[in-house]
Amino acid sequence: MKILVTGGLGFIGSHTVVELQNKGYEVVIIDNCSNSSPDVIKGICEITGKDLVFEKFDLREKDKVQEFFKRHNDIEGVIHFAASKAVGESVEKPLLYYENNLSTLVYILQQLADKASASFIFSSSCTVYGQADELPITENAPVKTAESPYGNTKQIGEEIIRDTCKVHPALKAIALRYFNPIGAHPSAEIGELPIGVPQNLIPFITQTAIGLREQLSVFGDDYPTSDGTCIRDYIHVVDLAKAHVVALQRLLEGKNASNYEVFNVGTGTGSSVLEVIQSFEKVSKEKLNYKIVERREGDITAAYADTTKANNELGWKAKSSLDDSLTSAWKWEQKVRS
Repeated sequence: MKILVTGGLGFIGSHTVVELQNKGYEVVIIDNCSNSSPDVIKGICEITGKDLVFEKFDLREKDKVQEFFKRHNDIEGVIHFAASKAVGESVEKPLLYYENNLSTLVYILQQLADKASASFIFSSSCTVYGQADELPITENAPVKTAESPYGNTKQIGEEIIRDTCKVHPALKAIALRYFNPIGAHPSAEIGELPIGVPQNLIPFITQTAIGLREQLSVFGDDYPTSDGTCIRDYIHVVDLAKAHVVALQRLLEGKNASNYEVFNVGTGTGSSVLEVIQSFEKVSKEKLNYKIVERREGDITAAYADTTKANNELGWKAKSSLDDSLTSAWKWEQKVRS
């Protein structure tokens, strides 16, 4: 069975490709390598011992998307990761985010809507909830006005999928609203390797510890939390990858309750930025150079998941601890800098 993974050379995409291949799926990757590298293919193949098909092009090129699906008309499922994903950058470059995150989604759905049947997994985000009224956050929490253009693209993306599924019942879709993916594959063959200055906390921590970055900035220590820093739900990327495969299987096996569903994917536990730093220092035996700076626009105070629905309906649960995740991230950083 052939599955398309867009953004399949990226951080979450590459780990999901590994899990798909481990389950026997044939994988085709589309990636424009704007924040990834073809070198990732070698790491994937080292882990799985299997070949894959990779096509490098930009999904914003509609004619290329159409041509791709003509050649690969036997694709039965799509896992869509390809998108820009940094909150801070989206505030500075909103038009880039609206073009890159929404036009690509529309072009893919246009191809799937014409098929006799298709299964679609959307890489959504807990940012759709904004600052939730209650914690932990359930799937029934109201979707609030987005705090950033990035978050807004995820909200709009979900609306596009839901509206498309209403008029194309043969299209089955699941939006996975995941929290903060971190870590790396235990083999250290693949992991998070952002191009340029990292936009996420963990690679900035590991790059600071390895000496690539002079100092880590902690954006604000005056939030209404136990230590004043923001709280997030950090999930190991392998656990997250497995959730995508389980969700896809749910659709392919016709176990979905409706042709559009949403699930939170997290650990159910919130950790502050300072707690993450302390955990990293413990597992790495490295002292981090960090400083407290002004708050960053677009950040919310706290977000962590209620994962009951995913646990019960998908039969999935995160297994790795924060220490486990940071240990794997540090192992990966050490390997790529050696």
